[in-house]
Formats: sequence, structure tokens, C-alpha cells
Amino acid sequence: MTGDLLLAGGRLPGSTSEGRFSDGGAAVDIVIADGEIAVISPAGDGAPKGFERIELDGRWVVPGLWDNHVHFTSWAAVAQRLDVAAARSAAEAATLVGEAERSEAARGASEHGGDVHPLIGIGFRDALWPDEPSAALLDAVSGSRPVVLISADLHCCWLNTAALRRFGLDGDQAGSPRGVLREEPAFAVQRALGDLPDELTDAWALDAARAAAARGVVGVVDLEMTWNATTWARRAANGHDLLRVEFGVYPQHLERAIAEGLRSGEALDGTGGLVQVGPFKVITDGSLNTRTAYCFDEYPGLEGQPHSRGLLTVPPKELRALLLRAREAGLVPAVHAIGDHANRLVLDAFEALGAGGSLEHAQLLAETDIPRFARLGVTASVQPEHAMDDRDVADRYWAGRTGLAFALESLRAAGATLALGSDAPVAPLDPWVTMAAAVGRSRNGREPWHPEQRIPATAALAASTRGRGSVRTGDLADLAVIEHDPLTVGSDALRTMPVALTLLGGRETHSAL
Repeated sequence: MTGDLLLAGGRLPGSTSEGRFSDGGAAVDIVIADGEIAVISPAGDGAPKGFERIELDGRWVVPGLWDNHVHFTSWAAVAQRLDVAAARSAAEAATLVGEAERSEAARGASEHGGDVHPLIGIGFRDALWPDEPSAALLDAVSGSRPVVLISADLHCCWLNTAALRRFGLDGDQAGSPRGVLREEPAFAVQRALGDLPDELTDAWALDAARAAAARGVVGVVDLEMTWNATTWARRAANGHDLLRVEFGVYPQHLERAIAEGLRSGEALDGTGGLVQVGPFKVITDGSLNTRTAYCFDEYPGLEGQPHSRGLLTVPPKELRALLLRAREAGLVPAVHAIGDHANRLVLDAFEALGAGGSLEHAQLLAETDIPRFARLGVTASVQPEHAMDDRDVADRYWAGRTGLAFALESLRAAGATLALGSDAPVAPLDPWVTMAAAVGRSRNGREPWHPEQRIPATAALAASTRGRGSVRTGDLADLAVIEHDPLTVGSDALRTMPVALTLLGGRETHSAL
């Protein structure tokens, strides 16, 4: 679908009660011309002739959704990997590996070009396990085949001995069992696993883009830890046109980005404006589940051990130098911080820089740091579904402080700009799931966790639509047509919101009409 378009008989969220045209006067027609919203008028009020017409039959129209923090190629690869998220112990995870290995061996699927390719799993959360992962435990079920399990938060990899040999590792890290790698060593393994044929990962990425469009997504901020400019230029040239993409640049690629003149907000040549340079991404600490998020307090059970308060991966002086170098080159910073001490140091760096950007995750905050986001012009780029995944781990390792964990309402009330995302594959690339967690702070029938940190549906929608919140004339016709009013349904209904139509600049990228 291209060209001029009339969306007939739709509704705008919050303007009507539930039901098809129950109040008669609230239905609107939306005229789209040249990829923009030209007119919004009462339904049937002088609709233009010659426009392609789509009957919405009272469905609701919202701005197209953005996921403001994804690792897109990693998310696309999830469907090809063993899901070990259900494991409640290291022994259970090893059992899942053994079953998968026997199944693949029976099909001959482990052979790839005469070599035995690794069995890759994803999704384990070991923070509450009663036993410890180790190379020996995986060796018992895998033999000579390399096995790599990636934690749900991506900050840890669990390898068997064959995989340690494959990647030239000894497997020993201070404070970790043999075969368990955390932070940069884990990231290095994941980068190596991502070294696959472009045509393969691009096909996976196209499938993932279709799935995202089917959930009303029009854009993503891709923070994959690679040189993304080449990846997305290639994909755009090969017809990947279902999403707008802003890609991140990491410190290892900063000088290359500067040399090539990349600046945040500028479109890559040859991508039709769909692919833009995004932020400069720096990771300053670890994660909660890996117990490497950098905190003021020691983690229970780790007192007196090395890194008992987590791991600071970029010292303050180095961080400030990196942010200054990036800002001077026109790259907007996006800095990862999860622990309260890491967040304090990142806000200090932004204050010294005298310019804003985004603070990615902001999971645990000191109360005095919350007002600093608005004052410094720092966007809180947050992932509400993480609170649903991490609530039990937080209650154990951040005991007594969880009132300021995932403190979305405190940030909003203090005037901070919120940007919601998933951190896919850590959580699903589905903004409806994200919004449901932000609005309800609950999942699977559990009592809401710190319900005082719930945010209104209006705020969640705005934080998922680049601040648009509502459909307006003059905006790009990036739109989603949905079955329920997102401002009046409960969080459970938000989580499973049916999407009937997605438009990108007035062009159909998904239709269930």
C-alpha cells in the first residue's frame, strides 16, 4: 500500500467508551497524503475522493510504537536457540541441554559443514538457583560438543570445556566457577557466536521485523554490540523496509564512526531515511541477576569478596573522556547503568559534560538522584518488563531498597522524560508487554510489585511513541490500529493487545484487516 489513504471510522484513545460507535459522534476519518497525516475530521465529513479507503469499523488509532532499546540481531537469533528460561536450577538447565543434544544428534543437526557447531541456549537466570553452574555440569551431558548458554540479561555465559577450548579460554574468573564468564569475557563470546553468514542473520532479522510490525512497531533503537552501520545499510539495500532503525555505536568503534562522519540523527545514504545513526553506547556496570550491577551496598552472601558491590566496568574519568569525545563529534550518549552507585556516577558524568543523553536501565536509584534526570536533561530509558522478571531477585539482593528499583512513577513525577523499551532478547520486543508492565507492575496473576511505581497509561503510551501519545495532523503517518482503547483497558489486556494494521509513513507493514 502506497500513496494517498483514508482511514475511515476510527477512534482516538480516550475519546469514547468501549463499543462500536456507541456514542455516534466520536468516530473520525484520518486522511494520509505524502506519508503524513493531512486531516483528522469527524467520520464522513467531506472525505476526499480518489483516496484508497480502509474501513476501521471503530477500531482505535495510535501513533506507531517504538522499542527504545533492543539488540536486534540477538533477538532475531532467539528463535534458533535453545530456551532454558524455565530452568530453576543448574541441574535442570543441564538436563535441557542433554535433551536438546540427543534430539539434534538423532537428526544429525549438530553437523555443520563438517564441523560440530555449538549448541547455544539462552535465558537462564541463576541468581536464585540452589546450585552453581559449572563447565563440569555441562560436560556430563554434552561430551565433545561445544555448549554455550547465555543468561537472560546477556551479562553472563556458561560454557562447557569443549566451548572453552573452541574460544581459546581457560574458563577461570575470580569469584566464578570454571566455565562461567561475566561481563566483557561473556560479551566477547557472544560477539564470536554472532559471526555468521550475513544472508542467514539478515533473513532472521527480516522475520523479526515482520513480527515487530505485527505488534504495531514502527521503529527500534538497535544497540547490538557490533558495527551496525554496515549491517543496516546492507539490510536496507536488500529490501528491509519494515522498521525505522537508529543504531548505536560502541566505544570500540568510536574512532571509526568519527572518521566516517557519523552523527546522531543523520540518515545513512541509500536507506531511504529509514536508517539513522543513533546514540553512543557505553556500558558502565553489570546486571542484577549476574550480581555485577555496581551498588553502594554489598550483595548478601558476597560480603568481603572481590566485587561484592558489583563491577564498575568504566571508571568515571574514562567515562567522562568518552562522552566528551562523542559529544564533540555529534554523537548523543546512551549510558548503561543498573546499580545505584553506577547511576550516581553516570549522572555525575552527564553533569560534568553539561549536556544530556539517555541513561539506559536506571534500575536502582538513590532518592536524591531521581530529580537529577530532569534537571540534567537526561532521558530515563527504562525496561519495565525487567521488573517483572527481576522482582524476586531484587527482593533478595536489594532487600530494603526495592521501593527505588524500577522507580518509573518517581522519575515521571520528578519531571524526567521516560523512554520505554525491552532490551530484547532480555524481554520480548513487544511494546504492549512493556506498557503492561509499566501500568500494572504485575504478571501472571501476582500481586503488583511496588504498585506505587505504576505509571498512567497515557504516560506509558507517550513513552512508547517518542512522546507523541496521540495522533496529530502534520505527523508522519506512522500508525497502529488496535482493537481496544489502550487508555481504558487493564494491564492484562494491554499485554495481549490485538493489532489490526501498522503503517510506516502511510505504507502498510502489517495488516490483519
